[in-house]
Amino acid sequence: MAINYVLFRRRIFAWYTKHSRTLPWRNTGTTIDPYRVWVSEIMLQQTTTKTVEGYFDRFLKRFPTIAELAAASMDEVSRLWEGLGYYRRCVQMHRAAQEIVTRFGGVFPNRRDDVLSLPGIGRYTAGAILSIAFDQRQPILEANTIRLHARLLALRADPAQNEANTLLWNFAEKILPKKNAGRFNQALMDLGNLVCTCQEPQCIYCPVVSFCETAKQGLQSEIPYQKTKEKKEYRTEVALLVRKKGKILLVRYPEGVRWAGLWDFPRAETDAEQPNHIAADPKLRERLALITGHHLEPETLIETIKHSVTRFRITLLFFTGTDHGKISLTENTKPYELQWVTLSELHHIPLNSTGRKLVQNINQKTLW
Repeated sequence: MAINYVLFRRRIFAWYTKHSRTLPWRNTGTTIDPYRVWVSEIMLQQTTTKTVEGYFDRFLKRFPTIAELAAASMDEVSRLWEGLGYYRRCVQMHRAAQEIVTRFGGVFPNRRDDVLSLPGIGRYTAGAILSIAFDQRQPILEANTIRLHARLLALRADPAQNEANTLLWNFAEKILPKKNAGRFNQALMDLGNLVCTCQEPQCIYCPVVSFCETAKQGLQSEIPYQKTKEKKEYRTEVALLVRKKGKILLVRYPEGVRWAGLWDFPRAETDAEQPNHIAADPKLRERLALITGHHLEPETLIETIKHSVTRFRITLLFFTGTDHGKISLTENTKPYELQWVTLSELHHIPLNSTGRKLVQNINQKTLW
């Protein structure tokens, strides 16, 4: 496809001037803070703009500088991240902030290799920061621009495959202007978000529809390539409210598992099909023992919560529980970190989203 890049860019800029989204991380002044761009880009990964807006303001109010983020405890950072999901992002961002302080004197680097060397930053995030904050001619590819570019090129292949992905990156670089690359990249993201949508794209409002091969062929519903959805898996988990001497037992998830770095009530999967069979499930007790190093026993069902994590559809049964003491584990088995906390302390500890719901319900049901 032959594109008049000058005309293409002119139309993109003209559209963006009239239709750009107002977002809290977009600076309106003459200088752009790379720290704000970085935080927003990390938060926006696999998360909707609407969800991120409230979190971004709270996060920047508490950590207005890289130095203050680096100096904070991981628990405090995780508590402010609580509810955003994909918690590995905030762990890596905290580590990256500490590296920026030690390696770059607390100033966000502007060299591509330096930015890419930071934890949690890949090609897209580096391109977004460098183009938006430093006006460097760096391409970006994220969900909105992948969809937009795939349609412009009538790309039927899976964008995640190497050949197709390379084609998209090359196209994203070719269409960039020499100046105002960051503004151009943001315009492309907004166009994908507002006009070139997944379902029923508004082609009549697209400023570059005349360049779009997909629109010419009427293939908007077929492009971009859609992966087959993963089959849903259903499972039942049990969480325990274990109390002793005025305190509640919590476990901390280690690196490499779901919710790494966060605290939670002791929780494990059960094979029992009915709540009244939970207490008799030996595999549940064994799993809880491996996690905590304690012999824990479910007692009374408090409530049931249904939620989803990736492809899993989980029924979570919240029981009161009893701690019958420590047990001996093999040398190769290392239980999770434990702590006993008061109910008031629970409000300041970073929990996963269902753990927080359980805390709220403890208060509402006066179970303490």
